[in-house]
Amino acid sequence: MASARSTGYQTGMESRFRIEDPAGAAARREAAVQQLRDETGIDEVMIDALVEGFYARVRNDALIGPIFAARIDDWGPHLAQMKLFWSSIALSTGVYQGRPMPKHLPLPIDARHFDRWLELFVETAQDLCPPVAAAHFIERARRIAVSLELGIATANGVMLAKGERFVRSTQAWTPE
Repeated sequence: MASARSTGYQTGMESRFRIEDPAGAAARREAAVQQLRDETGIDEVMIDALVEGFYARVRNDALIGPIFAARIDDWGPHLAQMKLFWSSIALSTGVYQGRPMPKHLPLPIDARHFDRWLELFVETAQDLCPPVAAAHFIERARRIAVSLELGIATANGVMLAKGERFVRSTQAWTPE
């Protein structure tokens, strides 16, 4: 009887403990990235335009603009990070190594802010990208918004049920 190795068949245990060939992993990643590029038309030039256009709208937005303005003095490094982030998200390039959740947890944001962020993102993607690319970006942006909102809710002691949104309670204004 032939062994699993000689037939090319791997048992679950063998594949689970197989040592990955770094060159093979890199080649597979590059093939997957190229496939996404081919299917969507997304490239670094498009990502650059999307990020620049989106954050131009964010800076001018009455709801979320002030949140960014209070924290970002030099937009160059932030935009550079966001371009790496969207390359990793849209094309699976792996070039972004940051951790978005911890950066968002202390922000005074809730469902209203995520809705506006997503609204601006959708408008920008639809204005600047071909339909297939826009749909690809928008689907990922929706997932990001949901994930961050859930994380922020949880960090604030709120467990959201399916379909629930996180809205911070606000103190009612009363005259002095």
